[in-house]
Order: sequence, then structure tokens, then C-alpha cells
Amino acid sequence: MFATIKNMFVVKDIRKKILYTIFIILLFRIGTFITVPGINKLAFIEAFEAQSNGILGTINIISGGAFSRLSIFAMTISPYITASIVLQLLQTVIPSLEKLAKEGETGRKKLGRYTKMLTMAFAVVEAIGLYLNYRTAMLPALSVGAMKVVGMIMFVVSMTAGTALLMWLADKITEHGIGNGVSMIIFVGIVSGAPGAITALAEFAAIRKLNILIVAGVVIAFIALLAGVIFVQQAERRIPVNYAKRVVGRKMYGGQNTHIPLKLAMAGVMPIIFAMSFLMIPGTIIQLVTKGAATGFWGVVLKICSAAPGWYLVAYAIIYMLLIVGFTFVYTMFTVNPVEMSNNLKQNGGFIPGIRAGKNTADYINKVLTNITWSGAIFLALVAVLPVACQGLMPGLALSFGGTTILIVVSVAIETLKTIETQMVSRHYDGFLD
Repeated sequence: MFATIKNMFVVKDIRKKILYTIFIILLFRIGTFITVPGINKLAFIEAFEAQSNGILGTINIISGGAFSRLSIFAMTISPYITASIVLQLLQTVIPSLEKLAKEGETGRKKLGRYTKMLTMAFAVVEAIGLYLNYRTAMLPALSVGAMKVVGMIMFVVSMTAGTALLMWLADKITEHGIGNGVSMIIFVGIVSGAPGAITALAEFAAIRKLNILIVAGVVIAFIALLAGVIFVQQAERRIPVNYAKRVVGRKMYGGQNTHIPLKLAMAGVMPIIFAMSFLMIPGTIIQLVTKGAATGFWGVVLKICSAAPGWYLVAYAIIYMLLIVGFTFVYTMFTVNPVEMSNNLKQNGGFIPGIRAGKNTADYINKVLTNITWSGAIFLALVAVLPVACQGLMPGLALSFGGTTILIVVSVAIETLKTIETQMVSRHYDGFLD
């Protein structure tokens, strides 16, 4: 392992990409400490601590603590993720967008521009919602008379500009660094909160005077969960494929046996990120329309989306799980096309033993894919609601650093290692996963 790490920095191209990624990460971390102008920090901290459980706590962990400080990066890249979800769904109903998705690099660039434009629109809406929710934390000079408008404009512009800058930093990592920029930003935000999570657990154990065996049990359970997540992320169903022998000129091709690897967690962590972003939309719109004073039915919806204590938390957990399962199937449908796989096999002389080529092969792949997707979706949903269950068992401990964040960290870490390994193997160096 140490030899592999050494070789990473021996190769000039890889070394430059790693150092560039570290530089962008440092800029991101600096930005998480730049507070939005006009905020009374003490007043905001009081308002945030009253709502720090549930999805807000998870968002704070993902943002690397930026939300609890109401920094310019407080919204993280959630507007970008929401815009990506909306644009992917629109591709199924708008033929012109679907055509762009199939036009290769040119089409992807156009879709990327549309995504960024939509991101700015969602960022403005979300920033207004945050202002309405936390406007009492504005400085007195910006809370009276006409200065309210100035305070609101300053807040919304700062938040929107922070989201635009964060999106730009993520793009730079993707273009010139290691791994996917969006995933890397989320990964760094979560990892930066690990020391705080460990401290919170230690303080909780000291205050409640927990037995050392209970604390050890929590640590062991965490390690077991981590191992389980890694196992599921790496697990795959291999569909055997045979290729018929064929003679071209004087050479014989085919006659080999291989397989189609279908991951158990084909969608990775994206369904969880999509579900989290989707749950933020109703709350933001309700706060925007009601100016933060929702009552009646809309007040109940707002409490559910905010994971308020009581039965609201249970409803939030159920909706969260259903969204994760639904988004898992949607994302898998977009990324894997059984009909296309079947056609590719047929064109290259491949076949699945015992299955007729063509429609039967596509139906068989679709059946296998559906079965493993159910397993992966249920696993993702159960792991994602783990912090919610822990809040019921230990209400004094905020365990946002739980199943969801572990899934994100493991997924991004594995993908990044695979990216580095691919580049090292292409240069005849051993990788991490050999």
C-alpha cells in the first residue's frame, strides 16, 4: 500500500491532479468559514440548534459545518443536485432534451449549461426560503424598515454566489483533478465532520454516564455497518456470457466465456442524495409562500420535511425510505438499458447460456436487474434511516453522521481509488485494489 502511495506521486500527471484537487478542497474549506454578511451569529446558532435534528443536521454534516455557521457555502450543491434530478426527469417527457442526451459530448455540454441555469434558479428560491426561516438572526440594522430589503438582497445574493462558486470548484475538480467534483465536495464535507462526531459521542457518553461496554458496542456496530456498506457496494451479480466462434479471413474470433457484472447497488449513493434534495423542496416552497409562518396542513407538511420530533419523524422516515427506493429504480433505469445490452451481445455474437438472443435476453437481464435493484434499494433505505432510529433510542445524541454519510463516504472513496488505479495501471504500476 505504501509503495502504491509512493508511485502515485512518482507519476507526474497523477501527482499534479492530486495536488490540484487538494488545492480546490482547501478553497472549499476556507469558504465554509466565510459567514454571510449581516448575520447575528449568536442568534442564528440558537435558531439552528432548535432545528438541528433530522435533515438539517445531515445537511450540516454534508456541508462540512457550513450550514451551522451560515457560510456562503451553506446550501452546498443541493440546488445543483435538484436541477440535475429535474432535468433527467424532463428528458423522459421532452423529446428535444432526450435527443440532446444522445448526441454525445456536444449534447452533454448543452445539458450541462441548462443544468447550471436551472441550478441558479433553485439556488435563489432556496436562499429566499432560508432567509424567511432565519431572518430573525439578521443584525438589527438590517431588520428595520427599508433595510429589510437590503438585508434580504445581501443574504440571497451571497448564498446564490456561494452556490455558483462551489459548482465552479466542483467542475474544476472533475476537469483537472481526481474523481467527480460534486462527489468529492460532499466527501470532504462529511470527512471534515468526523472529529466532531467522535467528540459528540464521547460527550454524550460522559453526560449520560454510559457504561464503557455500551460505547464499545456503538463503535463495533459502526465498524460492522462500514464493513456491510463496503460489501454491498462491491457486491455484483455476474450474468454468464458465451461468444460463438467465427472465422474472419484466416483468423478465428470469439469462443470465449465472460460475464456481465451487475452491481447490487447499481445506483450508488445518488438515490439518497436525490431523496434528501427532494425533501427540501416542499419545505422551502412552504416557507417562501407563508413567509415562515405555516399553519394547518402546510404546517404539518413543513414539520414532516424538517423531521420534527414525534410522529412527524416517523412520517419523515417512511417518506424518505420510499423516495430512496423510487429514485434507486429511476436512476438504474437511466443508467442501464437491458434492450441495448441485448442488442450489443447479439451484434458481437454473444449469448447467455439457455436464453434465446433478442427480446428473451433483454427480458432476462431486466428480470435479474429488477431483483437485485430491490435488494439494493431496500438496503440503501434501511441504512439511510439509521440516524432517525438512533434519535428515537438516544434522543440526546444527534447522529447525523450515520448510515447516509457512511454510504456517501464509502462510495466516493471506492470510485476515487478506482480512478487512481485505472491511471496507474495504464502506466504499468500496481493499484490499491489488486
